Amino acid sequence: MRTFSEKQLTALCWWCDESPYRERTAIICDGAVRSGKTVCTGLSFFLWAMARFSGTSFAVCGRTVRAVRRNVLPELLPMLADLGYAVKLTQTENRVEVSGKGARNRFYLFGGKDESSAALIQGMTLGGILFDEAALMPRSFVEQGIARCSLPGAKLWFNCNPEHPQHWFYREWIRKAEQRDALYLHFTMEDNPGLTEAVKKRYRSLFSGTFYERFIEGKWTVPTGLVYPFMEGMFCDVPSGSFERYAVSIDYGTVNATSMGLWGLRSGVWYRIGEYYHDGRATGERRTDAEHFAGFLHLTEGRRPDRVTADPSAASFIALLRQKGYPVVPAKNDVLNGIRETASALSTGRVKICRRCADAVREFGLYRWSDDRRRDAPVKENDHAMDDIRYFVSTLLPGSAAAAFAVRREG
Repeated sequence: MRTFSEKQLTALCWWCDESPYRERTAIICDGAVRSGKTVCTGLSFFLWAMARFSGTSFAVCGRTVRAVRRNVLPELLPMLADLGYAVKLTQTENRVEVSGKGARNRFYLFGGKDESSAALIQGMTLGGILFDEAALMPRSFVEQGIARCSLPGAKLWFNCNPEHPQHWFYREWIRKAEQRDALYLHFTMEDNPGLTEAVKKRYRSLFSGTFYERFIEGKWTVPTGLVYPFMEGMFCDVPSGSFERYAVSIDYGTVNATSMGLWGLRSGVWYRIGEYYHDGRATGERRTDAEHFAGFLHLTEGRRPDRVTADPSAASFIALLRQKGYPVVPAKNDVLNGIRETASALSTGRVKICRRCADAVREFGLYRWSDDRRRDAPVKENDHAMDDIRYFVSTLLPGSAAAAFAVRREG
């Protein structure tokens, strides 16, 4: 049995006949990580749909379909089964069918990662929609999904972690919740009775600066200062002995600097054990692809990396590496999500930076958020090693879609 807090119970039951909020058309849950937002909004959404409709289509949306499968369904579907519903997931069609207690409905899974995603949901007629991590989706996708909910009695579910206070979702939905006829609930980790004090303490230790304010305190704040302020004192020596495997990440520049990082895997931790860094602007010397490839060979020193990722705009250098027999994956280049993933990987120790990587160490002390009060953006200076580290984490670190592709290529 699961114990729910008062706020979680409100999120679960807001649509029920006994609730004072039953006439609202939407619910918005934002706040800290691990506060129970996802499971409560998800379970509430499915139970409402099964209680109010039958033979109807609904949508469950995340930043990607894979994110929905990873973040929403694993805990939710067993709970529905425990409540007496039959659940069938058809992965090829990204559809979940739920039946029981006199009702049968279809729940389609969608990813809203960019502006083009709005076309995926266009043309559907829905009884309701759930947006998991709504603030990570483009406005066009969210609004297209809302427009599909045209059946009588349709309702909307939103959950998210905070972002920039100028974010469109904060301005148009959270600040205008009453105007939108939406119930707004703000969550902290204290609203999740399933978390022990030890777990809460561990999560508080994982973040600092802007990430702490957003993911622990649940605030919509403007980022200031260093992007990775926690890195001071966290650099390590290169472990002695051999590594299980190697990888290389590359930020390629013609006028700007080119940065390559050599990574070694030891006991589940990826260490940045070496680097190649050439700043043509500073030295006045522009290098060709062939010269950068010579630097790549010097960096790897006969160690054959089985994973390589490079700046997706470096088409000619990627082609050269592939011609030489290296399996190259173009890097995922979503800056803000990549920074979040990198901060998490560094904080948890899944990725470590060796102090011999002098240019990476230098950039960690200089890489800052810009003064732009309208959006999250790092200053485009001292960011070349930062970019290649971000490429490694978001593209090759186990758990990313591109990493899975690289593993399949190796097999």
